[in-house]
Order: sequence, then C-alpha cells, then structure tokens
Amino acid sequence: MLKPSLQLKLGQSLTMTPQLQQAIRLLQLPILDLNAQIQEALEENIMLEMEDLPDVPTTSAESTAEVETIKADELWQTRAAERTQDSGWNGEGRPITEFADESGETLREHLYWQLEMENFTHREALIGEALVDSINDDGYLIADIDEIIDSLHEEPAVTGEEAEKTLKKIQQLDPVGVGSRSLSECVICQIEQLDSETPGVKLALDIAADHLDLVANRDYGELRRGLRTSEENLHEAIALVRGCNPKPGLAVSPAAAQYVIPDVFVRKVDDRWQVEISPTGVPRLSVNQQYAKLLRGSGEHAVLKTQLQEARWLIRSLEIRNETLLKVATSIVARQVDFLEHGEESMKPMVLRDIAEEIGMHESTISRVTTNKYMHTPRGVFEFKYFFSSHLSSASGEDQSSTSVRAKIRKLISAENTAKPLSDSKITNLLKDEGISVARRTVAKYREAMNISSSSERRNRETR
Repeated sequence: MLKPSLQLKLGQSLTMTPQLQQAIRLLQLPILDLNAQIQEALEENIMLEMEDLPDVPTTSAESTAEVETIKADELWQTRAAERTQDSGWNGEGRPITEFADESGETLREHLYWQLEMENFTHREALIGEALVDSINDDGYLIADIDEIIDSLHEEPAVTGEEAEKTLKKIQQLDPVGVGSRSLSECVICQIEQLDSETPGVKLALDIAADHLDLVANRDYGELRRGLRTSEENLHEAIALVRGCNPKPGLAVSPAAAQYVIPDVFVRKVDDRWQVEISPTGVPRLSVNQQYAKLLRGSGEHAVLKTQLQEARWLIRSLEIRNETLLKVATSIVARQVDFLEHGEESMKPMVLRDIAEEIGMHESTISRVTTNKYMHTPRGVFEFKYFFSSHLSSASGEDQSSTSVRAKIRKLISAENTAKPLSDSKITNLLKDEGISVARRTVAKYREAMNISSSSERRNRETR
C-alpha cells in the first residue's frame, strides 16, 4: 500500500524576474519607441526625473574637425540634392529653385491637370493621357510609342508623328523632362529650356547627347580632347549638365523621407576606431533624491516605495541596454575596420554567432540588439544588421562576405561597356579570376536584389 511522503530536493532553474523581463524588452526597442516608453514612465512615476543632457563629447581637435567635415559633406549633398530639382537658370546665372510638391498629388494627376490646362487639342489630350499612363514615378516613359499607339482606338488612327509631337509637348510640362525615354533625352530637354545666350549651352547639349558616361566617370581629360574645347568652357557645360534633375518625376511625387536616430557613434581618433553611445538619443534618468530621503526608515507610503523600486529597475535596465549596445557595436567595429577604411568591397563575413561568442551572450540577444539599432560612421548611418553577411569561399582561403561580392558585382557592371553589357555568366568568370567562387544563379540573385536589370535589358535600354 502506497503512503504519502514528503521529499526535499535541490535544483537550479532559470527564473525570469520582472527586472530581467524589463531589460530584455527595453533592449529590443528602437530608440524612438524607447523614448516614448521613458516619457510615459516620467509621467506616471513621481520618483523619476530627467537629468540635463550633456553636450556631444569630443575626444580631440582631430575628431571635432572630422565631425565638422562630415557635417559639411552632408550639407553639400543636401544642397546638391536641392540643385537637382532645378530645371534652369535665370538671367543672372543663378539656378531657379524648384521646391518639391508636398500637396500629396501624384505625378500622373499633376500631368493630367496640365493636359487640361495647357494648349492641347482634344485629340492630343487623348494621346497625352495614354502617354502619361506609361510614365513611371521617376518621370520616364517605360513603354514603346508603337505599343501606346496600338492601345488607342481613334478614328482616324493615331500616327507615330502625332504621338511624337504630343510627347514633345508633354516633355515641356512641369517638371521639364518628364516623359523622356533615356537619361540623355531627359537632360537635353532641361538644357533646351535655358536661354540660348547662357554660357556653355551648346557644349552641354553635345555632352548630354553622346558623352554622359564620361561625365559619370569624371573622365574630363578624354571629354575635353573629344570635344576639342578649353577646360573653362568644359567646366561651364558640365555645371549645366549636373544642374539637371535625372529623375524629374520625384519633384512632384517624392519618396517619403525616413529618419533614424543613431544609437552609437563611430569615430577614428589617433588612428584608432572608437565607439560611443549617442549622448542625445535617450534621456538620462535618475531617482528624485528628495523623495527617496523621505521614504528612508518609514513604514508607510507603500505605493511610493513601489515606484522607487520600479524607478531603480528602469534606470538599471537602461544601463544594461547601453552596456550591451556598446559591447556589440565595439565588437562589430573591431571586425569591420577594413570596411570603415576602404568601403563595401572590404566587408568581412560575419554572423550572429561570431559576436555572441566574443562577448559571451546568446545569439537571440545579439539579434535583439541588432534589430532597428543604427550606427553613425564616417561612411554613413547603417543598421547594425548591415554588417552581418554570409560567407563565400575564395581561392585564397579567406572567405568573402556576400556584401563584398555585391559591391564587386555593382562595380563591374558600372564599368562595363554599355554596348556589350556583362552577362551573369561573364560576371561569374570575372569574379572567379579574382579568386571568388560563386555560382551564376547567385550572381543573378545578388544583381536582382540590387535592382540591376539583366544584360539584355541594359543593352535594349542603351540602344533606345
């Protein structure tokens, strides 16, 4: 007969304390969501207060100068982006500023409205609507004229001459150059809007017609010799070409801007790369010491004591978050120094396990840290996940990262002969010559991921 009995056993088990649960939850929050959580805690917990934010720390005059250089470079790029919205120059030689439309109106709606408002006949308007329907968001006509004519059922039948004439009128609408079939045609349309007396116009038209590839490659010496012109005249003409907007449609329906706040800053100081937690990203919290003193030795105010404990937990959880971010970011930077020094082609292969083993954390923790966390570097702002990529074997025995291979593919395609674009098989062979073993289907997958057309499509686009 069985009898009930009591037994005492010792054992270990992992218990998720409320503090640990909070630390894990805060760790995976992006910085904007974290700030919202902190603001909510400040409003609800009387024991919490926010410290004054310190100025951004500087480690030396060199790092300060570098930060200023980065800011200046970003400012120049912003100004350059604004200049690409310019369709011409006024009589005083200054660019005419066009501000992006923020009304929410699409490019198609904008063009339809102009078809109604401008001097288009009823027949031209019908042809124009068919043409506008084939213009993408960048402002380019993506269908052949013959295909558009076939879709129209007008009596008498629309001729190619009529369609071309209507397309020319559309290209003079706002934004100028919309409806172009190539970058060359787009630039020419915009330059033709300039006053014929503007210095460099004729030369700029010649460059836009046949030599945009040399401008893109900055091969000014060959350009000057081919056009038989002086350096001063060439400089004026190139300024006009670069002042044109390569994607005029985006001036009407621009892509929505997305803003991120870096969690860490990476700077090179005294030939060493240093990582710092962003001092302005998350507000610094502390316990209100006046209230905390009132609770010492008192057996009352249970609610306030609970809030005091919660405040301490939150502050400690934020400290854990910052410590973990700094460890992970420092480990990433140490492994990717070559990328910071030389660019994408020098990216090293790296997986979550590499960082987890180095800093003694679980891979799931590294995954939480690298999601929606951003690093500000001299090369730009990158999500932590950007630095992780798979391994690809090479003849030298040193593995290549998929990011590095993508960069090499992009470089090969950008330098190809546009009359004879590189096929995926040819790119595979060129990479093999560099000691990188990669399958043709992998090259095709990487090329498609970078939104690069196939060789046949690139050839057809060039011959249009």
